Amino acid sequence: MDFFDLLNLISTKLSSPWVIAGGFMLALVASGILTPIIRSWAIDAGLYDIPNDRKIHKYPIPRLGGVAIWGGFLAALALMSLAFRNQLGDATIIGTILGGTIIFFVGLIDDIYNLSPYLKLFGQMLAALVAINMGVHITALDLPFSKILLLQILSVPFTLVWLIGVSNAFNFIDGVDGLAGGVTMISALTMAVVGLYMNQPVAALVSACLAGATLGFLNFNFYPARIFMGDSGALFCGFVLACISITGVLKTLTMSMLLPVVVLTVPILDITFSTLRRLFKLQSPFQADADHLHHRLLKAGLSQLWVVFALYGICAVAGMLATYYIGHLGNYLMVLFSVVVLAALTVFLSRLLSGREAPRRNLTATLEHSSPTNPIPPQIPANTEPVIGNHNP
Repeated sequence: MDFFDLLNLISTKLSSPWVIAGGFMLALVASGILTPIIRSWAIDAGLYDIPNDRKIHKYPIPRLGGVAIWGGFLAALALMSLAFRNQLGDATIIGTILGGTIIFFVGLIDDIYNLSPYLKLFGQMLAALVAINMGVHITALDLPFSKILLLQILSVPFTLVWLIGVSNAFNFIDGVDGLAGGVTMISALTMAVVGLYMNQPVAALVSACLAGATLGFLNFNFYPARIFMGDSGALFCGFVLACISITGVLKTLTMSMLLPVVVLTVPILDITFSTLRRLFKLQSPFQADADHLHHRLLKAGLSQLWVVFALYGICAVAGMLATYYIGHLGNYLMVLFSVVVLAALTVFLSRLLSGREAPRRNLTATLEHSSPTNPIPPQIPANTEPVIGNHNP
């Protein structure tokens, strides 16, 4: 009896939770196998993320972990498509995969050659337009306490901003060991539950595969990290989640547009704060700095582990609220609770992110203890020319 016979014995329906769990496990195993292989290759090729004054890690770390996430994700979906040939051919899923692959390669090229911000943005727009052309677009919004708003001519630009914005939001939070991967996993698992409940099994499967792929990678990325996902991984994870939030959540117009915002609370808050801060300072929104949420939490005196756990906790609470809303509450109550949660979270963060460093502890002290067991030596091998990337804009 092979794997596909077992799937057929469990259920002939893609909507079975056992099938979704099978996709999760396949991606987990595939990514777990690929990550150390990619890591060894990155070390041999001299592809390191080099520390500087705005980065948390102290020693050069190999990057390109996004290759393992992307490969594990696609491997799992490919195997599942063999078992469910007639159920995974939806145009929006194909658009998600194609667009995700394009933005993955944009990030990969940037990880290796350092693309200009505008060239990266062009590649991201291309990926988004491919997905939109395949049906991944927001046609209407169920606004709180209002009627459904048809976007019509605004559908494409609105979707474009959402896809690119969420993709970059995950790239922004990829600055602490395990943060972007863990947030992706929690958000993807939430999307999988929402997709199953809303009778969107394909979206649930894609979300579960992404969650499994990131968990397999996290085994090597959690503090102290042995490999980073790079822009290729962060952009890919954000893009897939942005697409699934459309095809698996907003596709059913009985749910408010705020539900995916609740699920993606942490990355959306970070990119919003970062963009507004830079604009108020008359800086380019593409200009990198060391003032993201995780940087400020470090300055407030938290260690890397506590920063990650705190943001994981916020994501988990947001995920539980989202799943509770769709199962028990009406649309208007969901919006009300969403606003309360986001407002409370903003107040909580504003107290921590006051800009004042905690007594007897600052970011420099945190950096000095950031990678106590990192296996990568501080000196780069002499026979390689490291690629200095722009990890965490």
